[in-house]
Amino acid sequence: MATASTSHELGAFLRSRRSALSPVTLGLPSYGQRRVQGLRREELALLAGVSTAYYTRLEQGASLTASESVLDSLASALGLDEDERAHLKTLARPTPNAKPATTRPERATPELRQLVSAMMGTPALLLGRFQDVLDWNPEAHRLFAGHLDVDAPRNRRTRPNMVRMLFLDPEGRALYRDWQQQAAYSVSALRFAAGEFPNDGALRELVGELSTVSQEFAELWAKRTVRRCAGGSKQFRHPEFGDFDLDFESLDVPRQPGQRLLLLSAKPGTADEAALLLLAHASREATVGTT
Repeated sequence: MATASTSHELGAFLRSRRSALSPVTLGLPSYGQRRVQGLRREELALLAGVSTAYYTRLEQGASLTASESVLDSLASALGLDEDERAHLKTLARPTPNAKPATTRPERATPELRQLVSAMMGTPALLLGRFQDVLDWNPEAHRLFAGHLDVDAPRNRRTRPNMVRMLFLDPEGRALYRDWQQQAAYSVSALRFAAGEFPNDGALRELVGELSTVSQEFAELWAKRTVRRCAGGSKQFRHPEFGDFDLDFESLDVPRQPGQRLLLLSAKPGTADEAALLLLAHASREATVGTT
């Protein structure tokens, strides 16, 4: 059953996607001046093959159930991609994780710490539900936050957060040549995770802090774009090793819901690979020097 929180989020998500559509583009007649941007409720209901009254109840949070076929029809009418479609269904059908509860602090298990540490030459991080860094190897520490204590992830009070570093840490902002793209991607991934863990106190605290301090974050969060964190590329401007690009893959940790392994690599035979090799060598040399 949907909670008041998820019903509100479902309605807000539907309105945000509806407002992004143009009736002219979809071949619908447009009569008179429109009070709101995008499609009217009755137009979307028509495209989805549902009654306007039913769609209105769904958007207002008054209807707590929706069949698979109705959700698929709405997703198709709204032109949702795979991630947006999954987010819609998560909001419409919350999992047990969405039930109000006090969330225990996340931690890296010894087995996952062992795995991250064993990855040599490849930056590897263990990220929590909302992009807290739960663990990293020397390469990832040197790549993302060499100005921070290498042991910072082990303490909840000092644990870095990838979204917070992007928006509030000057060195975190300066790390990316494609900062705008990384910021939008990071917020979209956080919004996707918020659909899976909507009542998490850590999420409310993080979003509240960033929305208050960063207008850029607040504007991106209000757009309600969603994207599953799966893979892509990052364009770095590293203070030690210069400009280079790395590909990344994000792997879910089945036994720790919401946790992910983030692994980065460079294309073989490129200047990017040479820069990564230099970074990896320097990282391991520094590690040896402190043991």
